Amino acid sequence: MSLSLSSTSTALERTTREREICRLEKFARLPVWPVWNGVLLFFMSRIFGEEFAAKIEQEGWFGGRVCPNFFRDYSETSPFVMLVHHSHSFASWDLIRFLQRSFFPEGFPAHPHRGFITVTYVLKGGFRHRDSLGLKQLYGAEERHGGKHTQWLMTGAGVLHEEMWDIQTPNFFEPSRQELFQLWLNVPSSFKLDPPQVHLLGGKNETPTVDIYADGTLQSSTIVIAGEYADRQASVHTFSKVNILHVRISSNSTWSHSLPPAYDTAIIYMREGSAYVGSTRIPPHYTAYLESSSRDQVIVSTNPNESADFIFLSGESLKEPVAAQGSMVMNTDYEIRQAYADYQSGKMGVPWDHTLSDSEW
Repeated sequence: MSLSLSSTSTALERTTREREICRLEKFARLPVWPVWNGVLLFFMSRIFGEEFAAKIEQEGWFGGRVCPNFFRDYSETSPFVMLVHHSHSFASWDLIRFLQRSFFPEGFPAHPHRGFITVTYVLKGGFRHRDSLGLKQLYGAEERHGGKHTQWLMTGAGVLHEEMWDIQTPNFFEPSRQELFQLWLNVPSSFKLDPPQVHLLGGKNETPTVDIYADGTLQSSTIVIAGEYADRQASVHTFSKVNILHVRISSNSTWSHSLPPAYDTAIIYMREGSAYVGSTRIPPHYTAYLESSSRDQVIVSTNPNESADFIFLSGESLKEPVAAQGSMVMNTDYEIRQAYADYQSGKMGVPWDHTLSDSEW
């Protein structure tokens, strides 16, 4: 879908209705796959600066870190519990990688969840999925994944799932690049014990893309993972009012979004480049929390020298208590204890070894 805007509309949008940033936060980027890449990127960030290391990690073959955004003040981020940014690379020539995987699997072996939704959005590479419902899935950003770049897993009353990296190296020297976001999205208490369900999403009917032009020049491109943008709606049922958008803005351009009055949560995570909300710059790999107010306009702009690529989250706060521990998200500590008791008694399924072939599984 393409839309056109006049060159004067941006100035008219900038009114007192515009939301501002109340806080910026930089979460730690931890070395994981492969760990030596992540350690080297850490030292690069200390010697040459965070933005230099971010550019090397994003554009090159040199992934190796994970960045969990733990949203500690849930009242500020409801219904979003956590956002994790993965950036990794797996090379055939990497001997340290093969040593590491002998004791640290390349992915996430079978583990339990209850009471929320995991949204896994893949930008490079992919995942091989198996779960206690008996489902096997392959999804990701490569041609072999058939356009299904997002997994929407409503964990409900409880499910075990396994997500292992779908690694295919182009040749001996070039690594398999893997990049994704995983979002933990809370659901209202009335749905927490619903039957689990898994959906794969992708394509213009399920996750539409909205391109906006001004004077014939592309200003922005927005993929609607959930919710809606510019009257285009994603297909998935969200259980509460939320928007999950992947936004790319060209240099010297502006992106705007009108939030419904009840959407008191709005968060930006800058994947690549940088952008401004008002006079506040959001550097790469920073999280910006927008003020909770009656102002309904979000306006993000770039300077003439740099584009921006970010995840935008917004929604209506659930206004319910939350208790989160390990891989469970419920409303009370008692419910958390009950979730783990049910898992240990086998009510969510029996864990399996990730090395089993599909026929053995």
